[in-house]
Amino acid sequence: MPARLFVGNLSWSVDDGALHQAFSQYGNVVKAHVLKDRETGRSRGFGFVEFEQEADAENAINGLNEQDLNGRNIRVSHAKPQNH
Repeated sequence: MPARLFVGNLSWSVDDGALHQAFSQYGNVVKAHVLKDRETGRSRGFGFVEFEQEADAENAINGLNEQDLNGRNIRVSHAKPQNH
């Protein structure tokens, strides 16, 4: 089962590709997605990254939490389970 991370405090300039690139150094990223406002199309300042392996997700948390990405210190943690 993929490990899903929450990434907060993103710079407005970070898109899906930049997020994927930043996290791919820690393992196989299955999906990287920056959430956008429906009306404006502008980034909402957070996103999600999915890794194939839990160990890679842990390494990404340890390596990127509170680190600079495009001028802002991002916050990386395990994503809370979605309520369906």
